[in-house]
Amino acid sequence: MTRPPFEVADIVRRHGDRVLEMHRAWVTGQHRRVLRAIAQCRTAALGGHRDRCDQCKQPALSYNSCRDRHCPKCLTTARNAWVAAREQELLPVGYVHLVFTMPEPLARLALVNKRVVYDLLFHAAAETVRQVASNPKRLGGDIGGLMVLHTWGQRLQHHPHVHCVVPAGGLSPDGTRWVHARPRFFLPIPVLRQVFRGKLVAGLRDAFRHGRLHFPGSLAPLATDVAFRAFLRSLYRQVWVVYAKPPFGSPAHVLHYLARYTHRVAISNHRLVAVTDDTVSFRWKDYRHGSQIRTLTLDAGEFLRRFLLHVLPKRVVRIRYVGFLAPRCRTRELAQCRRALAVAPTPPDEPRVASTAKSSWPCPRCGAPMRLVERLTARQLFLEALLADVFHDTS
Repeated sequence: MTRPPFEVADIVRRHGDRVLEMHRAWVTGQHRRVLRAIAQCRTAALGGHRDRCDQCKQPALSYNSCRDRHCPKCLTTARNAWVAAREQELLPVGYVHLVFTMPEPLARLALVNKRVVYDLLFHAAAETVRQVASNPKRLGGDIGGLMVLHTWGQRLQHHPHVHCVVPAGGLSPDGTRWVHARPRFFLPIPVLRQVFRGKLVAGLRDAFRHGRLHFPGSLAPLATDVAFRAFLRSLYRQVWVVYAKPPFGSPAHVLHYLARYTHRVAISNHRLVAVTDDTVSFRWKDYRHGSQIRTLTLDAGEFLRRFLLHVLPKRVVRIRYVGFLAPRCRTRELAQCRRALAVAPTPPDEPRVASTAKSSWPCPRCGAPMRLVERLTARQLFLEALLADVFHDTS
C-alpha cells in the first residue's frame, strides 16, 4: 500500500496545542498522551534502529513506532498477529455478524462515563446473544464469539456500537452435539432488540444505584433519582438498533472480514483528502444513500475534537470474547465443539528457531530481509543529525 499524502500526525503537530487549549475543560491527560504519541510516531523523538539487507547490504535507518492503539500507523503488525492467532479458533461453520447500537441520548451519557457505560454495552450485548440463543425455541445452544467496540461513525461523530461475530450455531447443553442454525436465519432481531434494551437499562439502573455514574455540565439535572428514572423510561421510546448481516461463507472469509474491524481507529490516514492551514477534508461513506462516497470538510480544530472523542480510558479492553471463546473456557469448550462437528483438532504451531538477528522488513532494493544491526536512542539520533549538520556547514 502506498504512503498516504496526508496523515493525522501532521494535523496533530500543526493544530494539537490549539485544540488542547480550546477544550481544556474536558481534555484529560490521556488525550494529551495520545496526541503526543501520534505526533512523535516514527520520528527521531522515539529513537530508531539501523538495518542492513542480507544480500545487497543496503543500509537503512528506521524510526520507532509509538504503538498507541489510537494511532493510525501502528495497528498493522498487531492486527496481523491477532488474526494469525484467531485462525486456530475458527470452526468449519458459517459465521454471523451482529451490531448492537445504543440510542443517541444514551451515547451522550456514555461520553462522560466511558469506562462504565462501554462495559455495560459489552455485557448487555453478550448476555443478550447468549440468552436468546440458549432458548430451545430459538437455537437451544451455547454460542461463542468475539465482540469489538467502535465508538465512531463515518463522519467521526460519537456513535458507540459493538460488532459481534459468532458462529451460526452452538454447542448443545450436554456438550455432545452441534446445534446448527437455519441457513438464512440465526436469531430473531426483534427479540434481540428487546432483550438488549432491557439488559442495558437494568445495568444503568444498577450503576446509578451504586454511584458509578457522573453527571457533569448539561447532564447535571439527571443526577437526582427521580430525573434518572424518568430518563431510563424515556429510553424505551427511543429506537434501539440491532442489525444482523447475512452469514459469511468460508472461515477464511471470516478472518479477512475480522481484520477490517478488530484493529481500527476512528479514521485512517488513507481517508484524508486534503489538509490546509485551517481545514481538513476526508472521505466518508453515506450508508443512508446507497453507500455513496462523499467528502466532508471540517475546521482542523473540529476534526481533532471529534478524533479525541474516541480516545478510550486506560485498561478499557476493546476486543472481548463471549461464550465458548471466553479465555477461561476456550481450550475445553473449543475441543468439545470440534468433537461435535467431527473436526480434527488444530495441530499446534511448530516451534520457531530463535534468530540472533531480527527480521524487520523487506529490502526496498532487492526484497531480501532487512536485519537489525543497531538500536539507537533519541539522543543518539539527535547527536548524529547535529554532527551531520556541522559537517555539511564546514564542507
